[in-house]
Amino acid sequence: MIFSSYKFILVFLPIVFSGYYILNHFRYYQLSKIWLILASLYFYSQGSPDFFPFFLGSVFGNYAVGTSLSRMQGESQKLQRKILMILGVLANLALLGYYKYVDFFLENVNAIAGTDFLLRRIALPIGISFFTFQLIAFLVDSYRGQTKEYDIISYLLFITFFPQLIVGPIIHHAEIVPQFENEENLKLNHEKIALGLFVFAIGCAKKMLIADPMNDDASAFYANITNQVTILESWFYTIEYSISYYFDLSGYTDMAIGLGYMFGVKLAENFNAPFRSTDMQQYWQRQHMTLSRFLGNYVFKSYFKKGSKWRNYYMATMLTFLVSGIWHGAGWNFIIWGIANGILVCIGAYRSYHKMKTPYIPAVFLTFLCIVTTRVIFVVNKLSDAWIVYKSMFHFKELFGEGLSAAWSQIYHFMAVHKDLGILVVISLAICYLAPTTKKMSEKFKPNFGYLLYTGALLAICLCKMDKVVQFLYFQF
Repeated sequence: MIFSSYKFILVFLPIVFSGYYILNHFRYYQLSKIWLILASLYFYSQGSPDFFPFFLGSVFGNYAVGTSLSRMQGESQKLQRKILMILGVLANLALLGYYKYVDFFLENVNAIAGTDFLLRRIALPIGISFFTFQLIAFLVDSYRGQTKEYDIISYLLFITFFPQLIVGPIIHHAEIVPQFENEENLKLNHEKIALGLFVFAIGCAKKMLIADPMNDDASAFYANITNQVTILESWFYTIEYSISYYFDLSGYTDMAIGLGYMFGVKLAENFNAPFRSTDMQQYWQRQHMTLSRFLGNYVFKSYFKKGSKWRNYYMATMLTFLVSGIWHGAGWNFIIWGIANGILVCIGAYRSYHKMKTPYIPAVFLTFLCIVTTRVIFVVNKLSDAWIVYKSMFHFKELFGEGLSAAWSQIYHFMAVHKDLGILVVISLAICYLAPTTKKMSEKFKPNFGYLLYTGALLAICLCKMDKVVQFLYFQF
């Protein structure tokens, strides 16, 4: 079940929403929370039924470990706490590793050692990369004494709250639990509900009207890479893919945040106009912000301490992006993608430290080129495909070898053939660089007729297109 489907919008959401607020209306607050937990568990079970028992085991197992860590705060128990925390984190990583990386490991063992271990072909449970990070953060914070001993209801709401359960944003317990403990957030708030519908509609439009058409087109290209790929094809489809990934994930985030508002909860922002960044360091401060926050707090800061030598900053950055690459997928292309982004972020940090500045427009353009060119490594099925695309991207003789007039003719004919999606790419870029962000629009939101009409129009258009259910791209991670 995904957000942009009839089953979710017309059946699941109305039932869960009505039950939650009816129970809250009669002050059955604990029952309303249990209702929301059960609904969230049902929501998850629809996506990964075979994994669901293991999901429950992981959730309750981490609660037991986290509660024990919160209770073991005495100095005499320091060693036991550390061992328990490490074992808990390793257990989470082992579960993630089994489902996500075992085939990658076996493939490489077979290639290096000449063995013939059979691949397991294990189906990746949806959301495992996201909720694993939240569970790890909970354990580490419990070890550090930064959590109180949550009751089981509050903990389950933090982990399972369905809007963010599958693809984030990656939430922190300190952000969510207090909101559910505040009785004001449990009351029906028409303004928040209207705002939630508004933000949800924007996210739905991003996904269905922008991301899906471009992703279908670009995916077809990347599924059939040949040596006959032209320079115009490689640039067009890679730009298309880069934009579709952004709108797909930011669309999901908007929908999740909108759903959060409907239930009286504010989820963390995940994007802040990343395409307007002037270098890759700034880009990763604006792109998938909750993932960057997690990696910064629990990977980068574990290596780079305040007052450390500056070169340690670069080492910590490279380690962080290596983890990011591995987290995104089981493949050498993801590892290389992570390393490439780490290098680009280090370059941005070096330039920032030495106060080296590039004029805004050239800086934004160069950053866009970095986003697009690194995206090639991210989306290819084989590294050899990436090499073919890179060669074609920079084969300028193919385009300009017969003069500027012939080049313009090729561009014109290419765009004539791809005019519909070409127009969509231009509109999408205009939104990325010129339009207000969803957050800015939310801050100006007023529950009046104009906003109601805008929300209704977007939802009506999207509902008309829901005969085909398309999964979110990050479900594969």
